[in-house]
Amino acid sequence: MKFSISTALFCFVVATAHAQIQVELNFKRVQYIAHEPILATVRIAHNSGRDIDLRDDSGQHWFGFEINAGEGRLLAPLRSDTVEPALHVGAGQTVTRKINLTSLFPVHDFGAYHVRANVFFADLNKYFYSTTKVVQVNDARPIWQKTVGVPEGMPGAGEARTYSLLSNRFVDHTSLYVRVENRDTGVVYTTYSLGRIIASQDPQAEIDRANQLHVLHCASPRSWAYSHVGLNGELLAHSTFLETKSRPRLRHTSDGSIAVNGGMLDAPTADARRHPAQKLSERPPAQSADD
Repeated sequence: MKFSISTALFCFVVATAHAQIQVELNFKRVQYIAHEPILATVRIAHNSGRDIDLRDDSGQHWFGFEINAGEGRLLAPLRSDTVEPALHVGAGQTVTRKINLTSLFPVHDFGAYHVRANVFFADLNKYFYSTTKVVQVNDARPIWQKTVGVPEGMPGAGEARTYSLLSNRFVDHTSLYVRVENRDTGVVYTTYSLGRIIASQDPQAEIDRANQLHVLHCASPRSWAYSHVGLNGELLAHSTFLETKSRPRLRHTSDGSIAVNGGMLDAPTADARRHPAQKLSERPPAQSADD
């Protein structure tokens, strides 16, 4: 039987690509709390000696995850119509993406999740898989909680928002978390870390005239972190204050706003904002102070 040069070349490319496409999955840590962004880092590498195009084909998405919860239960994505743009990978190139699994899958229940990333290569009609990694979703210890109304003239006016401060102990530190939710509807708008906290110092929390949350907590000896959180969980401002002759404290001003009294401003990061990642090619949410 005779083979043409083009047939032989195709067989060579297929065999090479089959052997040289690798998918690697990593998480920065194993332990997360419910509704916190779970950021997966995926590396796609190939050494096939030619450029390749990763694209959807015949109803097969070129990129995805398999997530198993308790008793081998496979989780369905929150949305089935999510489409990722095709990705061109140059010869010898490695592409890295960060994906927020919390925005894509129902991974808020307590327990262990077994996660595996997959890449579909249409030229071979074949899937390539990463090794399976395990992440654990746990509860956190509540510290403080307050329910407020959404003021008139704002989106969601008349609804209620519940702010919660929680702490979670890791192997080498304790982190302070904020959660914003509507308990009437069961919607959790956000949960994220405000940074490390010294466990012996309780955080200070105050609500301003717009019913927004202000938090001041001790992040390290003589260093205090200030956070301003909006009604839907937006991180509107984040700054660091150092103790001088006086310890920083939150205080109400005459116009109903909240100010930090005492200490010295060290490293403001005002107007930091968090946005959930929705596409593979998009950046993940802004990182918390201890990530």
